[in-house]
Amino acid sequence: PGVLCFSVSLRASWKRHPPPRRVCPQDPSTQALVCSILCPSGSLANMHRSAVVLGLMLAPTLSTAFAPVSGRAFSLALAPKASAFLPRAGLTTSKGKGVRSGILGQQPLGGRTRSNPFVRSLAAALATHSSRTEKPGVSLGTSDTAPDAWEGDLIFVPMFAPDTEDKEALAEVVGVAKTMDGKTSGAITEMVEQNEFKGGAGQSVVVRLAGSAVKKVCIVGMGKADKFDVQAAMKFGNTVATTVKSEKAKTAAVALPSEVKDDTLKAIASTLLSSLYHDTRFKSDVEGNKPAPIEKVEFLDCKAENPDTALAEAPQFVEGVRLAKDLVSAPANFITPTYLASVAKEIGKDHGLTCKILEKSDCEKMGMGSYLGVSQGASEPPKFIHLTYKPKGEVKKKVAIIGKGLTFDSGGYNLKAGAGSMIEMMKFDMGGSAATLGAAKVIGQLKPEGVEAHFIVAACENMVSADAMRPGDILTASNGKTIEVLNTDAEGRLTLADALIYAEKTAGAEEIIDIATLTGACIVALGQEYAGWFSNDDDMADSLRESFKTTGEKGWQLPLPAEYLEDMKSKIADLKNIGGKGGGTITAALFLKEFVEKAKWAHLDIAGPVWSDKAGGATGYGVKVLSDYVIKSGK
Repeated sequence: PGVLCFSVSLRASWKRHPPPRRVCPQDPSTQALVCSILCPSGSLANMHRSAVVLGLMLAPTLSTAFAPVSGRAFSLALAPKASAFLPRAGLTTSKGKGVRSGILGQQPLGGRTRSNPFVRSLAAALATHSSRTEKPGVSLGTSDTAPDAWEGDLIFVPMFAPDTEDKEALAEVVGVAKTMDGKTSGAITEMVEQNEFKGGAGQSVVVRLAGSAVKKVCIVGMGKADKFDVQAAMKFGNTVATTVKSEKAKTAAVALPSEVKDDTLKAIASTLLSSLYHDTRFKSDVEGNKPAPIEKVEFLDCKAENPDTALAEAPQFVEGVRLAKDLVSAPANFITPTYLASVAKEIGKDHGLTCKILEKSDCEKMGMGSYLGVSQGASEPPKFIHLTYKPKGEVKKKVAIIGKGLTFDSGGYNLKAGAGSMIEMMKFDMGGSAATLGAAKVIGQLKPEGVEAHFIVAACENMVSADAMRPGDILTASNGKTIEVLNTDAEGRLTLADALIYAEKTAGAEEIIDIATLTGACIVALGQEYAGWFSNDDDMADSLRESFKTTGEKGWQLPLPAEYLEDMKSKIADLKNIGGKGGGTITAALFLKEFVEKAKWAHLDIAGPVWSDKAGGATGYGVKVLSDYVIKSGK
């Protein structure tokens, strides 16, 4: 108090102002944000840095005041007493002189559109605070209470499919199902018979129990017992989440069969929490879109060796997944390179990671012509993000995770146009960076021993303008290799090229994994659920394959045939950025391989699983497998 004085007034002025490009998320189509800041006109060089500091300080108060209001604008004025704070942020005041006003995300009044970095950065900083979904308010834990003695809203009773070749055989009422059947006067047997319940994975039936301490019981199919694995556990966890939402339960219990071990318990818990993800950031009717009321889920009869550890780690993995979903789901007028940089800073501050942001001038000094070639057509400045986690004690291995960070991909002059171009979905072209930042959050929370981890994102937009790269241009990467750009829509590999060089040469990584929504060809080859992945080292491939198995995320290894590299060679430069008509996923991977010298390397193409309309949108794919790989690298 007294250091920073400000006033916030809400007023219905949006009719007088055009909607800004970047606003608070409650109603992006109608809100206008009007800002008045006391600062000297000569401070523009430092304004972007100052605005982030100032915006993050003001964001909690502003978003709290703004949350209940839809279709409004706010004006912000710093009183003269703010001068005690502003010098620390790189700003000064001079008794009201140099006042700048404007719509956040657009222009200062009388200036060129979006030319004021202070206004633009303050808008991004404010959006950083308010563009996140809320953490599910449910607690998970084990209980010694017997299933037939538990009391609450909803209990889940798992049932395996019978071990027989008879496809018409019904699930057997045994184990905990038999115990609950006796408690409920034969209700379980009746549910099985009346619904022809066979115990298939994901199959479920719910019934209300009159006059019982348990209001409802749900039998859930687990598939065959000898095939119960992480994938089956994830289906079970999703069924639990779907049912507690549909039944509006506040308390629930899950009676666990003896087949549930630490890995499958963690999979059940993490999928349950992930499936409770609720995104109303861009809804005006928040009251009509409330999250599930579930408050507590207890696991009964747990036979896992370390259930407390499994249930403690699951929410931390889910927090990384939730961050990735938030980033991928939000539109490109919120998720900009500047926004991603601010998220990285937040992760670093919250979890003790070192955060370094390279600006355009820094990248120019390092010769990142491939990356900067992609960004040069956009008005949004590029941000090269580098988060570093260092463990206490000995470092056994240095690992780098690189995420493609195209916050919007128009295709450039090879514009995405026509049916099937998916230009309206190109907000998810930063899915690799979302997974990378999500993994950074997980690692920052769990703090594994023995591994130094670098999380790198070359963030930018690929837009069309007079300054944009053209088909036929030749770019020079930071290792001196030249690239003939035959298609401006094959831009992700260009940004990753300089990021790979940086990870090996500057960060000193011994193992590198890049993750990207890179090719539509991968969706053609593997569909929507599987990532295609490659590696130049068999031992690394084995470790990555184990992480896929442990986390349940689906991936399929593809080959790196050397003869296909011929398709990527240019007659006038070292490489082309596209190959021939076939094998587009493979030739893209071979292109990336050219920018790795001695490090072990793997590439994940997540164009398919990054998004699922069936699952409700962004999936958060990649966070778990990357986090698991990093953790195991230090053992």
